[in-house]
Amino acid sequence: MSSEFDLIVIGAGPGGYIAAIRAAQLGLNVACIDAWRNAQGGPAPGGTCTNIGCIPSKALLQSSEHFEQAGHDFAAHGIGVSGLSIDVPVMQQRKAQVVKQNNEGILYLFKKNKVTFFHGTAALKGGNADAGWQVAVTGKDAEQVLSAKQIIVATGSVPRSLPGLDFDEQRVLSNDGALSIDAVPKTLGVIGAGVIGLEMGSVWRRLGAQVTLLEAMPDFLAAADAQIAKEALKQFTKQGLAIHLGAKITATKVLKNGVTVEWTNAKGEAQTLKVERLIVSVGRKPNTDSLGAQTIGLQLDERGFIQVDADCRTNLPGIWAVGDVVRGPMLAHKAEEEGVAVAERIAGQKPHVDFNTVPWVIYTAPEIAWVGQTEQQLKVAGRAYKAGSFPFMANGRARALGDTTGFVKMLADAQTDEILGVHIIGPMASELIAEAAVAMEFKAASEDIARICHAHPTLSESLKEAALGVAGRTLNF
Repeated sequence: MSSEFDLIVIGAGPGGYIAAIRAAQLGLNVACIDAWRNAQGGPAPGGTCTNIGCIPSKALLQSSEHFEQAGHDFAAHGIGVSGLSIDVPVMQQRKAQVVKQNNEGILYLFKKNKVTFFHGTAALKGGNADAGWQVAVTGKDAEQVLSAKQIIVATGSVPRSLPGLDFDEQRVLSNDGALSIDAVPKTLGVIGAGVIGLEMGSVWRRLGAQVTLLEAMPDFLAAADAQIAKEALKQFTKQGLAIHLGAKITATKVLKNGVTVEWTNAKGEAQTLKVERLIVSVGRKPNTDSLGAQTIGLQLDERGFIQVDADCRTNLPGIWAVGDVVRGPMLAHKAEEEGVAVAERIAGQKPHVDFNTVPWVIYTAPEIAWVGQTEQQLKVAGRAYKAGSFPFMANGRARALGDTTGFVKMLADAQTDEILGVHIIGPMASELIAEAAVAMEFKAASEDIARICHAHPTLSESLKEAALGVAGRTLNF
């Protein structure tokens, strides 16, 4: 097998494997290196997203949502369910199968596109852009050294732990352990009420756990539009999630049968939380510790992120970085777009990635999704805007589904009517947001959406109605 390539991609997560495939499509001889292993020790490309993130979490969310619907919603449809139970090992087996299918799909795509895959840990060893950069791969066999004039680093991120509270994945859980719980705990604590905390908390709450979330920030979902966040907090609290904002952790103790967390609330009052298991979801950090950046002089910032320019170029010619290891949101789809763009730049093209139209999604129930600016951001910027909204309770399809929680909100420039942001909380928000992202990418006005014919009855009509609302002329509310 050759050890010389046009491009080496380090990491086969969403940014890495997509970059490798796109570069191969453009005629480059590409190698991709990835260290993830499945239970049998074989390759498991797909990174955190496929193995312990996006994909398995959605599998468990789907299973737990079915369970909750069977126990609470089916009766309204005339469907009787008796003896309802949950078999967690079977649910976990299904999750594992979904992950396996995605792993195998990526390996198939590598073969289809003639990307050479190396299973092992990669480290930058030396070289230069003229003679080629050297990358050592350590796997089951002896170390081998590959070389290429172009390198893309896409090593992703790892969960951040709390000082003095390491992950043991039994009592103190990262997202990996949170996805692998083998029985429903009676009590579950979650430190951090962000995307991971809310999604994992929702899974186990639906299955019967008493879930408490401790969030350090004084505001709930501060990155989301304030009106959306307010509705989300109301709905999650109504479901039974105990969410405490402004919580400061003062001490933790891991016991044989659980974890004790000492904390103070927003008023400064001392509190104690005792739970069987504790999920820590206080953010993620770039996975660059074992990359060998110092060996070749690759610049990192004080937090371990690889420093890049707007086009993902590092300080070293021929070396690029994408995804969670660089600035910007830690989102799989952001990594994918950067990966494609870098592959095309290496091939001589001039692509563009607009971070303003990168959508955000939280896959809870109700789902939450947004793209563009929030109302509070527009106010801080001093930009004049108009707002329109439409509740799902007035949408015929939502009524038929029996899921009328939430609303669609659209923000547009007061003078030009250009759409500046769209925010959704409600059924299938993750799918509905795509129309908004397309509209914003093409600099559409709210009137453009308002005048497009949407099929009836569909949830997407709510987006049209919100657009009509910008002009104060909703038709169904």
